[in-house]
Amino acid sequence: MSQASSAPFVDLSLGDGECIVLGQLRINVMHTPGHTRDSMCLRVENRLFTGDTLLMGATGRTDLPTGDPDALYESLFNRILKLDPELEVYPAHEYKGRDHSTLAQEREENPRLQKRARSEFVEMMRSLNLSMPTHLTEALRTNLSGGKTVAQLLADATAIVPFMSLAELKAHSDARDPELIVLDVRECDAYVEGHVPGARLLPRGQLELRVNEELPDPTRRILTVCEFGRISTLAAATLRQLGFQRVIALDGGMKAWREAGFPVVTGQSPS
Repeated sequence: MSQASSAPFVDLSLGDGECIVLGQLRINVMHTPGHTRDSMCLRVENRLFTGDTLLMGATGRTDLPTGDPDALYESLFNRILKLDPELEVYPAHEYKGRDHSTLAQEREENPRLQKRARSEFVEMMRSLNLSMPTHLTEALRTNLSGGKTVAQLLADATAIVPFMSLAELKAHSDARDPELIVLDVRECDAYVEGHVPGARLLPRGQLELRVNEELPDPTRRILTVCEFGRISTLAAATLRQLGFQRVIALDGGMKAWREAGFPVVTGQSPS
């Protein structure tokens, strides 16, 4: 990756003008900021791999974090487009079955490259008004910090948490099993709208702060419940890490419980 990148766990950081040697191949590095501050292009013989800096018929956007239309103009017009016009361009995205073009084609046909005055190009890029990509924030923090995605957190939690089926909970509820604590970890308003009979309220956001008061016996069997089964899985994993080794989560959550036609109690939790 580029030396301008702050991403961790990088095996090799590359600077502008450096190259990687792979057998007889020389992969030459060009730092081309604009789409992001760490964007770079790789030149291999007669091919230029442009990433999101130069696309076929477009350019990378500059409205994402660390994007800069002035820097993109510099990278395109004062660096890339001054290379051999016969270089084949291989961007990060293909278009309508095409996987490459040439610098000459892009210079003549790419609509964004017709704005050759810096001020016109910058104004165009600032007025594109593009929609934000899905999951942008999660992708950015994961890529830049090495942090886990929500899916990874759920997968990790699922690996250490057993689950109880709806039918099994219904049987325990009908029997009013005193050995099972049903812990609803949703917010209070959701709990009030409807919860499993006998369930106690302890919102996930207050779990660590109130656990000693609300759950003084770490040997008890505890079932966590939420709306869809995800927050309860995370809550159960947290409780297990805190030493509650008999914690389990409801498979499916309250949504599935209601859809199964099982009884729901409304109103405040008992004081």
